[in-house]
Formats: sequence, structure tokens, C-alpha cells
Amino acid sequence: MLKALLNIFFPKVCLTCQLQLIDNEKYLCTTCRHKLPLTNYHLDKSNFISKLFFGRAKIENGTALLHFEKKSITQQLIHQLKYREQQQIGSFLGAWLGTELSHCVDYTTIDIVIPVPLHKKKLKSRGYNQVSKFGKEIAKSLKVEYMDDVLIKVTNTSSQVTKNRFSRWTGKNDLFALANTHKIAGKHILLVDDIITTGATLEACIQELVKAENIKISIATIAIA
Repeated sequence: MLKALLNIFFPKVCLTCQLQLIDNEKYLCTTCRHKLPLTNYHLDKSNFISKLFFGRAKIENGTALLHFEKKSITQQLIHQLKYREQQQIGSFLGAWLGTELSHCVDYTTIDIVIPVPLHKKKLKSRGYNQVSKFGKEIAKSLKVEYMDDVLIKVTNTSSQVTKNRFSRWTGKNDLFALANTHKIAGKHILLVDDIITTGATLEACIQELVKAENIKISIATIAIA
């Protein structure tokens, strides 16, 4: 009865279409969930992400949960996550992808999950890293450590939202630095982020991470454009 009363005065609604959720729905209604454009990249080792980074950065595996298009459900979810403080979206999508990866042989050798970091000024302004809960849920599913004290963002850049594709390709040097490299030496790292556009941000992160001894790197993101 208490739950029913709370639902009357504080109804839970779908984060994309805003319709009221029924008892067995969480965050998204069944209709919107079925509309999500899954990539299933984890089932195909030679997928688009592997081809995107070929000749640019060595990765073992690459996956993204969703395809991204403008004015899509995926865009709504990422916008809610990044700018509306809906961190539960990161947890929801991380648990979903983490469960998938835990059944995939290519990802069972992961030792550590590391997020693409925010600069300290942006972190203070936003209050959270939008990819942290996503990464933590994946780490939980894979039963490995989550580390956010290894990769550090040292250059504060403007939002990628207003930049064109060429601008995103350029200016990525000297953005990141490494700390506590002894923690990742000899490990297989899963680098996580919210979205891949050109791949330049992840490439810059990888260039720093490979300075540690004898590591392997795989990639997992919420979405790919």
C-alpha cells in the first residue's frame, strides 16, 4: 500500500518518453527498452571499433552497448546521464553490458576497469564523472577492480558537444597523465567511456596507459556514433 501511495504522489517515469513505469519496469518502459539500438559488438571481435583503432592504437577488444544517433533514445539517455544528474542510467547500462561481457571469453581476462577521467575543475562543476557508475557496474560483473587514480586528466577542455568532427580529431595531445603505474603493470585493462565519436579521446588515453609495462587494453563504452 505504501509503495502504491508513493507511486501516486511521486510516480516513476520512463527516462526517455516520460510515461509512467509499471511495477516490473526500471528506468525505461518496455517499449523504449526494446527500441534501444544494441550493437552486440562483444560477439564480433573484428567489429567497427577494432577497425576504427587499427593503426592508431593497439587494443585487444572493443565494444559499445548502443549505437548513437542524434534525436534518438540513446542521445536522450546520455544527455540525462551527463547533464541531468541521472547517474542511475550509468549503473543500469553498466550492469547490462557487464552481464554480457561476463559471458564473453574475450573479456574474462580483464584485470582492471579504468574510466576516462574528467579534469578536476569539470568534476567539481558537474559533481560526478558520468562514466564512473557505468565502469563500476562492469567491474562488479567481471569481479575485478575499478581504479580511478591511475589515469589523470591534466588539461581542461571545452565540451565536445559543440565541436565538429575535425575539431575532435585535433588538440588531443597532453590531455592525460599516469599515476600509480605500478598498479597496472602486467594487467589487462578495460578502458571505459560514455561515447565514441572519432575515438581521439580514447586514443589519447591509450597513448598514456601503454607507458606502463606489459599491459593490454580493451575498450567498452555506452555508445558509439
